[in-house]
Amino acid sequence: MIGSVNVRSKMTQSVIVFSEPELEFRYGQRVKDPRDGLALFGPFDADLPSQPSSLTYIVLGTDEGLAQFKAWSEVMNRPFIGAPGEDRRLWPPFPGFEAAFCSRWSPDPVWSYVIDHDEIIRDSRLRDAHERAFKVVEYYLEGLRKASIRDEKIDVAVCVVPDEVWLNCRPQSRVSSPVGPAVPRSRLRARKAGQLEMFDSFDPRQYHLSRDFRRQLKARSMEFEIPLQIIRESTLNLGNENPPIRRSMTPISDRMWNLSTALYYKCGGKPWRLVTAREGVCYIGIAFRRVDERTACCAAQMFLDTGDGVVFLGEYGPWYSPQDKQFHLDKPTARDLLRGVLETYRDLEGKELTEIFLHSRSTISEEEFEGYQEACPSNVKLVGIRVRRAHRYGPRLYRAGNMPVLRGTFWRISDRAGLLWGTGFKPRIATYDGWEIPVPLRIDVQHGDAQIERVAQDILGLTKLNYNACHLGDAEPVTIKFSDAVGEILVSNPIVSHRKPNFKYYI
Repeated sequence: MIGSVNVRSKMTQSVIVFSEPELEFRYGQRVKDPRDGLALFGPFDADLPSQPSSLTYIVLGTDEGLAQFKAWSEVMNRPFIGAPGEDRRLWPPFPGFEAAFCSRWSPDPVWSYVIDHDEIIRDSRLRDAHERAFKVVEYYLEGLRKASIRDEKIDVAVCVVPDEVWLNCRPQSRVSSPVGPAVPRSRLRARKAGQLEMFDSFDPRQYHLSRDFRRQLKARSMEFEIPLQIIRESTLNLGNENPPIRRSMTPISDRMWNLSTALYYKCGGKPWRLVTAREGVCYIGIAFRRVDERTACCAAQMFLDTGDGVVFLGEYGPWYSPQDKQFHLDKPTARDLLRGVLETYRDLEGKELTEIFLHSRSTISEEEFEGYQEACPSNVKLVGIRVRRAHRYGPRLYRAGNMPVLRGTFWRISDRAGLLWGTGFKPRIATYDGWEIPVPLRIDVQHGDAQIERVAQDILGLTKLNYNACHLGDAEPVTIKFSDAVGEILVSNPIVSHRKPNFKYYI
């Protein structure tokens, strides 16, 4: 804690600036920026028996995509400094995969699967959004089916996606050159209701799956028990060619840090550990997703002191209230949700818990919390916390100069509420890496007893457990940041029955 000053005359209100939470790496070394820790010492698990010393992977994509990923892998094994003029503090050089993770990333996969470029582009242009997402996913699933019967151990599957396919197969996509006949809305409604047609052939499953290519692929691929890393072809551009689709991207060194960290984690590695994590304490993010105007579903993700995540799907039901625009579970459903999460945790970890913190964007009602309490062991402390981004026109803090408030600034409003800035000026990189005035998180301890400063510090620490990237810290804790992603994958694909509880299958 750096210091505090009074904002008003009321003693209950003050502004506190928390120190940047530290991460632990090899040899027990502690630093604040994960890129510093990996470059200087190596990953946390480098000397543990669980460390993956050899990483095996497969690649699925078009001929061009496979060639791009091979070139990327060759460069990723070497130090990469970056272009002249780049801010070295903001975009630090990448030391090479083996130097950072004490494991070698082979430039050659154990197996490659080639997808016909013309065919996948054609199917990505179909007029029916459900059909094009379903057919595009099938190209990658076919490769995974063939890989699953091979003898090689596969840690991760890299799916390289043409940019046009990525742009065409999203929920709000507008296909510029559509192919195939248009499907009237009345026929779409009939198909979704299960009505078959005499002359047109289609797979009825496609209307019960997400129209988002990525979400559908993540959900349907879990049956093969291989984590996926989905990469757009343009992400792999090394600057020596003109991509067909131009997009704004961070420097190559930053992309290498992010991709290598995600790949190492999905191969079973643990890049770093949060120093402030307390043994026996877990944090559970509760997520809700609307299915239609009447129903919604709940999902939960648990993060432990080890940094690992566990995912559990709750029940569909009328949890959304149009009156207050909030999601609320009834008492039995809340009980069953937390009970399912804890049973999954015991099956995977089995360690004894002492405290459970529930994080939810929606208000946790009294009835809901009573249900959670029934599932919580009597010797375990339970606290319900609402964590959401503050209103864009809500209170702000400013400081003298051109830079915004420091990341880690906490405005203590009362004993049970406050505003936490997960974004802002970061002394380690000597700048603010955002574009807009930082928006804080509103934190409210709604049920149970917990010191608001301790809660805020824990949430700030959880902003550093995003293993899908390699950044100093995110704007939101991992419990909230990934709650939408987990919910969308699970809820928007209700007919997928084979679900994995491990978090690495969802990011």
